[in-house]
Amino acid sequence: MKSVFSALFISVMLASGVNAAPQSGGTANLIVQPEPTGLMLGVTTNSPSQLVGGNIYEGLLRYDGNLQPQPSLAKSWEISADGLTYTFHLQEHVLFHDGQPMTSEDVLFTLNDFLMKTQPRHRSTMEHVSSVTAPDANTIIIKLKHPYEPFIRSFSFSAMPIVPEHIYKDTDYTTNPANEKPIGTGPFKFAEWQRGNFIKLVKNPDYYLKGRPYLDAVLYHIIPDGASRAVSYETGTVDILPGGSVENYDIPRLSALADTCTTEKGWEYTSPLSFLWLNNRVAPMNNVKFRQAIMYALDRDFAKDALWNGYGKVATGPFSAKLPFYADVGAKYEHNPAKAKALLKEIGYNGKTLRLLPLPYGETWQRWAEAVKQNLAEVGIPVTIESADVAGWNQRVSSWDYDIAFTYMFQNGDPAIGVERNYISAQIAKGNPWNNVEGYSDPEVDQLFKQAAMAFPSSERQKLYTQVQAKLRDDVPVAWLLDLGFPTIYNCKYQDLITTANGLSDSLRDTWIKQ
Repeated sequence: MKSVFSALFISVMLASGVNAAPQSGGTANLIVQPEPTGLMLGVTTNSPSQLVGGNIYEGLLRYDGNLQPQPSLAKSWEISADGLTYTFHLQEHVLFHDGQPMTSEDVLFTLNDFLMKTQPRHRSTMEHVSSVTAPDANTIIIKLKHPYEPFIRSFSFSAMPIVPEHIYKDTDYTTNPANEKPIGTGPFKFAEWQRGNFIKLVKNPDYYLKGRPYLDAVLYHIIPDGASRAVSYETGTVDILPGGSVENYDIPRLSALADTCTTEKGWEYTSPLSFLWLNNRVAPMNNVKFRQAIMYALDRDFAKDALWNGYGKVATGPFSAKLPFYADVGAKYEHNPAKAKALLKEIGYNGKTLRLLPLPYGETWQRWAEAVKQNLAEVGIPVTIESADVAGWNQRVSSWDYDIAFTYMFQNGDPAIGVERNYISAQIAKGNPWNNVEGYSDPEVDQLFKQAAMAFPSSERQKLYTQVQAKLRDDVPVAWLLDLGFPTIYNCKYQDLITTANGLSDSLRDTWIKQ
């Protein structure tokens, strides 16, 4: 009887597709929202660009849901016992999409030259590095000045995308024509971009992992209207709705459709945290008590429940609760309009009208701007909303042309990589919307972040990061909103859709369609 049951169980499992071998073929149709401003990840790093570009470019490593490193362009690696030497052994027979081989020279060029000129975050990481060398075509040796625990989590496609030296050497990296038709080593190659319509990637037939990718193509649909994006899924025009691509109020209805699956996986590395930039350079935002008044004025529970359908969590401070070294310490800011009014009265606030810049990522963000405007008006802070498209938002925030501006930032697996850039004095620089845009500067905070990044072991890092979180929560350089929750909605025929901590941005090499 037992053997009959076992045979029946196995046949049922096989029929249902459990442990079925991946099948090749088909096109994945998904939304990218809003339309990216560019796909060259060494230059453009916003979320829509990463969603597409992460399947064109690769880093040395990928990361699983527990943020543990996994092979990517590096097939293996060793870290010396003293934590000072990292040796990476590269995959063999890797080709860029133009057919030229990718070698250690391209890695050297990317780390020592290209990203040093294009990415402030990379410059911060390389401050801990004494040398990067290539003893042969397939080996990279990186020596650190001191033990730096976050370093192993800095090799993702988003932080260190490997770019082709033969295309970029001795050129202006930001204006190189190749930026319009990006060339990487990833599982998919750039094929076509019809602005305002779609971006098409096709299978890389020379990908170094034999048999992958399984998909023939990936088509990213650009649909500006939120209602139309929802309809595109209902009608089968698209099969995958990345987190944040439809308005939150549509999520329950779409999730209930037949053959529909949902997951909140794939955001472990980025742990997105939303907040309001507060321009600390100008009055009244240069007054800490005014900034505290804003925190008390905001009804963040309403935003979570009414605007985000309960997804996410009210942020307590500069660290996402999902991030290593998070601590719930320091000042707490409940919704308390009376306290906000008292602080405004104490500082003699004169009722100056402030400019609020929403994030141009859909109607949910516009509604959130209206809610914030109402919250602030209730305590006597008048606000005008000045909307902009993605390019306009980037330009205004990068040039500090705002009073209050919405954003959300990726935490990138470690506070030394994804958090400190928003608060340390060295990251105050025009031209980048992802650094210390608010202009906050405090020597104690600078020192705490520096010490914490280099501290060893982890328990010592925790002590220092606990101190910096308490300090920042008192100073309120920005107004923290929510640890965002972004469910992905998709047709259940897609298998292995999300296999890394970066989700759709670098998992599609594993994805296949169950026929």
